[in-house]
Amino acid sequence: MSRFVEGENRHQSTLFPELLDNYISEDNSVRLVDFFVDELDLLGLGFNGVMPKATGRPSYHPSTLLKLYIYGYLNQVQSSRRLEREANRNVELMWLTSRLAPDFKTIADFRRDNGEAIKRVCREFVQLCGKLNLLNAKMVAIDGSHFKAVNHRERNFMKGKLKRRLENIETNLNRYFSQLDQFDTEEGVLDRGKVEDIHQNIAKLKKQIQATKELQSQVLRAPNQQISLTDPDARSMATSSRGSGSVGYNVQSAIDTEHHLIVEHEVTNLTTDRAQLFRMASKTRDTLKRQQLSVLADRGYYSGDEIKACMDSDIEAYVPKSKTSTNGSRGMFDRADFKYIEQSDEYVCPAGESLAYRTTMQNNGRPQRRYWSKNCGSCKLKSKCTTGKERRVSRWEHEKVIEEAESLLAKLPEAMLIRKQTVEHPFGTIKSWMGATHFQMRTLKNVGTEMSLHVLAYNMKRVINIMGLLPIMAAIKS
Repeated sequence: MSRFVEGENRHQSTLFPELLDNYISEDNSVRLVDFFVDELDLLGLGFNGVMPKATGRPSYHPSTLLKLYIYGYLNQVQSSRRLEREANRNVELMWLTSRLAPDFKTIADFRRDNGEAIKRVCREFVQLCGKLNLLNAKMVAIDGSHFKAVNHRERNFMKGKLKRRLENIETNLNRYFSQLDQFDTEEGVLDRGKVEDIHQNIAKLKKQIQATKELQSQVLRAPNQQISLTDPDARSMATSSRGSGSVGYNVQSAIDTEHHLIVEHEVTNLTTDRAQLFRMASKTRDTLKRQQLSVLADRGYYSGDEIKACMDSDIEAYVPKSKTSTNGSRGMFDRADFKYIEQSDEYVCPAGESLAYRTTMQNNGRPQRRYWSKNCGSCKLKSKCTTGKERRVSRWEHEKVIEEAESLLAKLPEAMLIRKQTVEHPFGTIKSWMGATHFQMRTLKNVGTEMSLHVLAYNMKRVINIMGLLPIMAAIKS
């Protein structure tokens, strides 16, 4: 007698065949995908093919392909070829698509041709999260992260990289020319085979020089003097660790600090976050339909113009100031050691001297008021203050807005800890789903579509974990 649990005989016929619905439990997330898509106005969202043509071969309804993609991204199956295979063997997908199995090209074309509509579906789910009272946090955290593109570092070129490549080629050429000169001066029988190899290598290097110079001309003509051969929109994204940069995209996101749901996102190929704060904050406020909003961001977003734009729009920005001066590390007085007196429009230095307003200068198009004292030469603390004739302090005409932002941050010392705890979870989760190569599509437009599917899948799985299926489906129905 067997002591193991035994299965059914696969060759045994049954009188009453089981329903496919019996294989899908009531709490299976695939039921939410089916219900959510069925309740969408696909025509209003802009999907192609909702109204079929009167002639020609019948096409797949957009809802079938959208369900297929949402299920795929929920289960880390993003490839159109893998989705084709799963549709033929996965019971959940058979239930979801009513046993339809589109070919991989049909699946891929749907994602490529309906990018904007897919992004609107992602926004629809964010609105549903608001309906479920999951977006009531008083603040959001904004952050950017680099995601790899379908473009190897060896196929991305900038001026410096091409210059170094030319120098290496010329070094190798000179080495081969030196070997030929050595053969000419040496007595004895020449090794003709070795000489022919050298001439062939020289010819290859000359072709490489020509190809590299052609790339140089393309780089100089490019808007930002950078080109990528596989994905033309991908850019080299440097990191703080030397040699660890990648070619890809900068994905911006605004994340709810209470439930860690992604409220807004945007894919850019800008290499820094410096000019992203106000745009992301204003888009998030519009999505949440609020008059006021508080946003957290790291020092990579610090920009006087961006913070002023936020404050002028009733958006409280909690952003630590960038440290650009090395005076503090050298034991010298930092700008923060100089106190501004608004009533008299002057600064007071650590020695108690008054730095009066002297002139206004333009710095990168921004008016800067300049302050200094004429008594620096006799000051006992001058060695700790400046190596010049006198210490000069600059003040932007809207510096008061920056000081108000610094005061806000000082009142919330745990702000950066909250920011870190909020933004790291979504980015880490999505990147683990994506695998080693993050994006599978090319160009900024298509990559944006891919990211929207990832965000939709992340938010959907997050809400299921928080609330369960039934409350979500009830909210959709209402």
